[in-house]
Amino acid sequence: MKPLKEVALAYKALSDAERYYLDGAYEAAAESCRKAMEESGKIPDTEAFDHSGFEAFCHASLSASLGKLGRYQDSLASSDKALYYFNRRGELNQDDGKLWIKAVFSRAIALDGLGRSGEALGEFRKSGEMLAERKGEMPGRDELKQQIDSSIAKLQRSLPFNAKPGYKAWWEFWS
Repeated sequence: MKPLKEVALAYKALSDAERYYLDGAYEAAAESCRKAMEESGKIPDTEAFDHSGFEAFCHASLSASLGKLGRYQDSLASSDKALYYFNRRGELNQDDGKLWIKAVFSRAIALDGLGRSGEALGEFRKSGEMLAERKGEMPGRDELKQQIDSSIAKLQRSLPFNAKPGYKAWWEFWS
């Protein structure tokens, strides 16, 4: 029998995390992400449940919440865990695509917060390209585009003229 209760609780916690995040309750959002991962961990590996994909979804949301809380090192670690999954999948559709963009953007915020401006600039550019390529709906798209553009402009002014941020287009990671 499938562990429907655990699956439902895991997805509910992840949904709650998104709601908390949109409401500006970032600590509650982070806690809900952790709860979602805890609940999904109760689902046996023998079940037809994408554990690594669900964990990547959780880490994408957790990273965004931690970034808003100024916990950049933890945010970076979470975004890297999410991107380990997304970069290997190479899909930019539906919910996967939204969360992939969220993870790249959160990584950029974390790198910027840690003073790693050159790397942050590359990640902001990548998230901007991904957002431009995305055809479907994405809540907060205009605000995100504005944040990306202003962050790129700020970082370009702050970096020396000959700085090379090591930028790669988003599709280069899975092609």
